[in-house]
Amino acid sequence: MTASTALRASLALGAALLLYSPSLAGAWVGSAKTRLGQAEAAATAGPQVAIAAAADEDYCSAHLKRVLRRVLQSCGLLSGGGGRGCQPLEAQNVAALSGSDFNDLFVPLSDRAGIIQYDKASHELDHADKALLEQIFTDQKGASYFFVVSRSSPEGNPVFNRDLSQRRGEAVLDHLRTTFNDPDLDREVGLLWLGEEFAQLDTDFCGWNRSGDGTCTGKDINRSAFVAWIDCRL
Repeated sequence: MTASTALRASLALGAALLLYSPSLAGAWVGSAKTRLGQAEAAATAGPQVAIAAAADEDYCSAHLKRVLRRVLQSCGLLSGGGGRGCQPLEAQNVAALSGSDFNDLFVPLSDRAGIIQYDKASHELDHADKALLEQIFTDQKGASYFFVVSRSSPEGNPVFNRDLSQRRGEAVLDHLRTTFNDPDLDREVGLLWLGEEFAQLDTDFCGWNRSGDGTCTGKDINRSAFVAWIDCRL
């Protein structure tokens, strides 16, 4: 190779390096930006995951979320000051579960739910009923939905018992309205009235936080309204 040839080759290589270097530097910068963005996203995602886990409690199973969503959207969500609710057959269709499976969904809520118990054939709230209801309602803990599931014991006429369970659920709502100045109440409360026809409670629920005292039979525990805040992400 002659000196002139070597010089031309050296100049060509230098020019190539000059052209290549900005491209290479740009690639490095781009790669660094990508890694930085990924790191920032990971750092941001960390707390969000923790918040979601804290808000979406362990009892928030897929089945419970599905039932809650259906109830709130189909028959239990209150809006515009007018209450709606599901009757037993409607509730069974909305839940799309057997009665025992429906009740099992709420077992993990035993430490934050209450069972309001009524006298036979009555929907009136006594002092103990009101005290428990107010205790449960004020313990919201950031939850979004207040669930009311009212029942009646399997005595007498099923139509009467269906209407009775509706009056029991509405008595709960009426007391909340008159006691608490909550502007969001009509968007928070979901009602189901089940009569004697769907999801009767067994005596295992007698051990829950309830307003009744003394003996607790299957009839006693079903003259009731289950109440609880539920903080599931829907």
